[in-house]
Amino acid sequence: MRVEQLGEGDPEVAVVGGIHGDEPCGVQAIESLLDEQPPVERPVKLVVANEAALEAGERYLDDDLNRSFPGDPDSSSHEKRLAARLSDVLAGCETVSLHSTQSYDDMFAIVNGTGALEREVCPRLSVDAVVDAGAFDRGRLFVSLDSLVEIECGYQGSEAATENARRVAREFLGAVGALPAERREPRSDLPVYRLFGQVPKRQARTYEVYASNFEHVPPGEAFAAADGEELVAEEGFYPVLMSPYGYEEVFGYAAERLGTVGSEAT
Repeated sequence: MRVEQLGEGDPEVAVVGGIHGDEPCGVQAIESLLDEQPPVERPVKLVVANEAALEAGERYLDDDLNRSFPGDPDSSSHEKRLAARLSDVLAGCETVSLHSTQSYDDMFAIVNGTGALEREVCPRLSVDAVVDAGAFDRGRLFVSLDSLVEIECGYQGSEAATENARRVAREFLGAVGALPAERREPRSDLPVYRLFGQVPKRQARTYEVYASNFEHVPPGEAFAAADGEELVAEEGFYPVLMSPYGYEEVFGYAAERLGTVGSEAT
């Protein structure tokens, strides 16, 4: 784990990249901030998390780091030991963690509830949606931190994801007052979803996904296929992180739409 800092004093804000070794966009965003050295009004911690997985070009070495929190400093697993160290390093910081996906080409935020930080920060980010992880926060960094926003920045390995990560990192720092010049006006129509289930997929040789992320799938509509056999929705849902090959055992997640940031529904 590599830890750098912008500004003087004890950091109150953090930017994290490299939770997964096959998602370099967050690391590149951190390198850009280190190269630029922007003057900050709140000290900022910059963390490249899983250096060993990044060097190997693998998502993880022993266990998925973002399913290993709060971690165990005595574990034989590299990621579980790292999770414990990272939890300590980020304690007390308002944190953004930068990721990328195999299922969506633009940005959306993942949160654990829509409290004060989420309502203040997310509308000031150039994201398409906010997703409340709900019951699916087990083992994620949310377990260790009270003030965390995860951002999915686009397709893994793409230049667009790198540019998105660079932009949204600065937007986050603006939203929390570390880079006031980057503070954007909030939007009032940012849609909010909550995960309520996984969308399983059976073992097959080929998979297809017909549904589009964040677009409603009504009951009775085919949303995917396995070896040409169509799968039909038993109940309506909004797909999140849906892709043919992103996960081994699920296509992605099913969500309900709650409303928009600032509405009574959220």
